[in-house]
Amino acid sequence: MELRVLKYFLLTAREENITRAAQALHVTQPTLSRQLMQLEEELGVKLFERSSHRIFLTEDGMLLKRRAQEITSLVDKTVGEIAHREEAITGEVSIGCGEIISMTCLARMQAEFRDRHPGVHYDIYSGNADSIKERIENGLLDLGLLLEPVDIAKYEFVRMPKRESWGALVRRDSPLAGKAALRPADLVGVPLMMTRRTVVQNEVMNWLGGYGEKMEIVSTYNLMYNTAMMVKNGMGAAICLKSESRYEDLCFIPLDPALELSSVLAWKKNQVFSPATMAFIRYVKKTIRGLSDGEL
Repeated sequence: MELRVLKYFLLTAREENITRAAQALHVTQPTLSRQLMQLEEELGVKLFERSSHRIFLTEDGMLLKRRAQEITSLVDKTVGEIAHREEAITGEVSIGCGEIISMTCLARMQAEFRDRHPGVHYDIYSGNADSIKERIENGLLDLGLLLEPVDIAKYEFVRMPKRESWGALVRRDSPLAGKAALRPADLVGVPLMMTRRTVVQNEVMNWLGGYGEKMEIVSTYNLMYNTAMMVKNGMGAAICLKSESRYEDLCFIPLDPALELSSVLAWKKNQVFSPATMAFIRYVKKTIRGLSDGEL
């Protein structure tokens, strides 16, 4: 399977039209059609459903599209790292980040590092710890800002100095909004939205204790913005981390007793990184060792 053909396939999937794809690729339509048919023969599956005016991806085609995007992204990243290896500290540092308070600390270090090395730029992927770890394992990310608990046996890491606090995001007209803090009994009968990560769900359920079986979980979520819109429109309350983001007509109420988790910035052990990524890792280690919680 050639990289060139994968790029042909991706552009055709995007255009949903052989003629437009061929024009964009500067190849003839018969040439493109032949390449796609040979790709289907090589894989032994049908990648497209064809109609008179459009083509659509089959289920196998959608799977190949996801994998092809990862492959081409990894190739482009590798070419960029090799091109910059012999130069000054320039190039890309790719980081997966959860939506957590520690991102403020990381963002400050990113800005300071780039002030020193203007040739460095960042590629940021937002997701939860599980999706970030998967992308690190696939070589698509250099580092990940991960909320614990998370298995980091295969990683080197620095622990971020800020603790992450859990609470509930509710509407300001909710009966819960007037409380200074929420105890497990306060959440009985309230439709709840919960993080998708099983290990974190377990932490929350441990906090709920005997009340856990009485909870009504109406939705799980990955990232918070869409979840906040569900809260705003009356779906219920979201059990979530405290954030510096503010949503109109919503308020965050901490849990009592407090439920706090830590986070880490992690990267794979024995990994060969670009000079820019290695320099950034050294800078983060030095900065976190030298600063107190208050300074971060």
